[in-house]
Amino acid sequence: MAKFIVGRAVVDKKTKWLIQRVKPGDIAVLSHKDIDEVAAHQLIKCKVKGIINFQPSISGRFLNQGPEVLVNAGKVLVDVTQNGLIDLIRDGDLIEIKDDGEIILNGKFFCKGIIVTKEYIRSKYNEAKLNYEKEIEKFAINTLEYIKHEKKLISADYTVPTLKTDLRKKHVMVVVRGKDYKEDILALMSYIDEIKPVLIGVDGGADALLEFGLKPDIIVGDMDSISDKGLKCGAEIVVHAYPDGRAPGLERVKQLELDYKIMAVNGTSEDMALLLAYHSGADLIIAVGTHTNMIDFLEKGRQGMASTFLVRLKVGHILIDAKGVNKLYRYRIKSNYLAALLAAAFFPILIISTSSPLVKYLFRLLIIKVRMMFGFL
Repeated sequence: MAKFIVGRAVVDKKTKWLIQRVKPGDIAVLSHKDIDEVAAHQLIKCKVKGIINFQPSISGRFLNQGPEVLVNAGKVLVDVTQNGLIDLIRDGDLIEIKDDGEIILNGKFFCKGIIVTKEYIRSKYNEAKLNYEKEIEKFAINTLEYIKHEKKLISADYTVPTLKTDLRKKHVMVVVRGKDYKEDILALMSYIDEIKPVLIGVDGGADALLEFGLKPDIIVGDMDSISDKGLKCGAEIVVHAYPDGRAPGLERVKQLELDYKIMAVNGTSEDMALLLAYHSGADLIIAVGTHTNMIDFLEKGRQGMASTFLVRLKVGHILIDAKGVNKLYRYRIKSNYLAALLAAAFFPILIISTSSPLVKYLFRLLIIKVRMMFGFL
């Protein structure tokens, strides 16, 4: 059997942590059920040779887009169903993936997986379409159940930290590294340049802003999908904690010896960011890349969206969701506009060229050079 791909393993059960360590040419070894589109694009950006997943990359439960993105980008994706095998692979191990899904670890047969192909994905999509109505019903029931426990988000029964950054009467842009976040930030660059909103990065959303040369004013979240560079960019840091005292990102911030504040609230970090902006007196909140629909939440492993529903119910009158704004209007220069611009520029250039001795001299040199090229001299 011919060798398909060979590379060094980088192993992590959390894809968002693996992405921070993987290098071009590596084979990503992960445990990620129903790979989401954002994770897929990040793996592609890291230029991995292939992906071995010890969970179903597409289970057929819902229409997750990640596997299709990876396969369309030419990435080798192998699903392995045997439990516990991921624990036997170490960073730096040499892995060979053969074209029948056979995996060779350090020169010896390890296991056999399923190569995820376009045909396989298509069959799972058909399965997901049949499950769609059932998943909607289950998701709605879970959301209503969670609402009972998270209704304090409406009553503001939580402490909002006092920030150094002044948000009062200002526009605030909350950036999450969600679907199409790059295209949406790009579409909003003119708005950012002109209005200069306060920029809040939610975890990896801070890195998203830095990609565009924008420095976040505030970073909020569990600090599990942001780079060290992002955390050290000088932004004000607010660690997301929960009412039971848990603050998953606190230890990392302390290890980096960074100043921080804590905000304890149920829900997601992006919910917390919206509440922070709202209670800090923002005049308008623009949300970019946030998770707002059932597929978004299922891809993130959440079974309901109670906190997001309640938070948007509370802040909705000053909230603009910019998700997909790049598709709203795409400006293209029309040919007649371009012709008019060139015509308008022609006459000033003509006047300058006839009145400036230096420009006249350069034009003569250019004409001589052209004549030499075509053999007229």
